[in-house]
Amino acid sequence: MNTHTPAKDGYFFPAEWYKHKATWLSWPHKEASWPGKLDSIFPQYAKFIKLISEGEEVRINVTNAAMESFARGFIEKAGADMSKIFFHHFPTNDAWCRDHGPAFLINPDADIKKIIVDWGYNAWGGKYPPFDLDDVIPTKIAEMYNIPVHHPGIVMEGGSVEFNGRGTVLTSTSCLLNTNRNPSKSREQIEEYLEEYYGVENILWLGEGIVGDDTDGHIDDITRFVNEDTVVTVVEENKSDDNYYILKDNLKDLHKMRLENGKQLNIVELPMPSAVVYDDQRLPASYANFYISNNHVIVPTFKDKNDDIALETLQQLFTDRKVTGLNSTDIIWGLGSFHCLSQQEPI
Repeated sequence: MNTHTPAKDGYFFPAEWYKHKATWLSWPHKEASWPGKLDSIFPQYAKFIKLISEGEEVRINVTNAAMESFARGFIEKAGADMSKIFFHHFPTNDAWCRDHGPAFLINPDADIKKIIVDWGYNAWGGKYPPFDLDDVIPTKIAEMYNIPVHHPGIVMEGGSVEFNGRGTVLTSTSCLLNTNRNPSKSREQIEEYLEEYYGVENILWLGEGIVGDDTDGHIDDITRFVNEDTVVTVVEENKSDDNYYILKDNLKDLHKMRLENGKQLNIVELPMPSAVVYDDQRLPASYANFYISNNHVIVPTFKDKNDDIALETLQQLFTDRKVTGLNSTDIIWGLGSFHCLSQQEPI
């Protein structure tokens, strides 16, 4: 590992509720990610952009001028503040910017207050080649901004890590320790990379992810920080559901965990929606895949009886933002939702 790391220079990855300069997205265009449904997702995706634009810039990676023009049409129709929308002709393979986008770290006391970490990206263990265009997106953005970029040299996805901004990161063994990511690295070595390249000191490991999640168990479908010492975690009440015991075990583990200051986590339970199945495939529908923008907490909904419970639970926790549900029944066919699609850039 390089001895000159972001942590040694005082940089850290801030919590998602830290004020944003922008949200980065990669415009969806891969038919294979939404087979038979790609066209149906654009109106909801544009509504997502509109909500974000109410409080910050939205920066969108597109392949070329034709894709930019196509995207503009949907975004304008959704009523977004077009003065906040910026397009970058950085071609991508797919839309999941949480995982291939830049990890922005900050140090408010440094001369250069913001840097980018460009982790390796292999499309969740090589499942969906090609991914060469996605893999270089963070460095392209760093070059555009003319800010330093670090290359740790290992695979890491933004959806696999969740931060409280005070030195604690939550992740899952099923993803980070999977042999399809970094087979030559031990748990201790992975922890060292997290510490040095995210600026954390306390690493909390959950086990398995939800059924239908092709990422091998990303944390952003299970458990999320909502403030420095509080998490929401999804639970399943139906004992015959495949997620029941997985989520029960995760809840049990969370109760044993301690924050960087030694305190227990405050744990708030979120329901799961009823199983969402399309084309005989169980989809990874979860209310935990919300995105915290400057003005809104944007929550995927599924035309389910638990939608309102999830929204009300989150609204009680986010007193400074409007919790807004957005129908994700078509978007989830891509096996991810609003958090998977976005990556925040702090001020």
